[in-house]
Amino acid sequence: MARRIVIIQGHPDPAGGHFGHALADRYATGAEAAGHEVRRIEVARLEFPLLRTKDDFETGEPPEAIRRAQEDVAWGEHLVLLYPLWLGTMPALLKGFLEQVFRAPFAFGNSPQRREKRLEGRSARIVVTMGMPAVVYRWIFRAHSLRSLERNVLSFCGIRPSRESLVGLVEGSPRARARWLARMERLGRAAR
Repeated sequence: MARRIVIIQGHPDPAGGHFGHALADRYATGAEAAGHEVRRIEVARLEFPLLRTKDDFETGEPPEAIRRAQEDVAWGEHLVLLYPLWLGTMPALLKGFLEQVFRAPFAFGNSPQRREKRLEGRSARIVVTMGMPAVVYRWIFRAHSLRSLERNVLSFCGIRPSRESLVGLVEGSPRARARWLARMERLGRAAR
């Protein structure tokens, strides 16, 4: 069954060309070959301010770029979020983007007494690239930024299940990179 997929490229370099971009491309290639519809959001190419007040977060009007991103997220049935690990977490630009997109009332309503999960029925795949071995990030650092994204953003808004792909040693061997590219294409075909 064909699904609607939104790929969110969270690398902050607007020039592209990083391994995370190649992973996103291969995921999209697999998804489109399997008949899925794909939309892409390149966070680094969007213009938006950071949220600075509670009022902005809860009642502020989102800028045009964020409104379009919200339309894409609302359209999607499966979200694929890719980002490089920077200083142990996601890049600041991606965090600012997520704060803008997943805000009231879009993602969870604005009634403090009853939080709605307005994005229920969607699933996600989070792809994190890093220079260290993925096992070190997972077991020694407890994958804390990934867990926070899953619990405090996606699950909070009703997006589940979320699956993960931790891509360690991205500057490693061409063979390992080729295996990851092939894996992303398979995941795209399966819309997982």
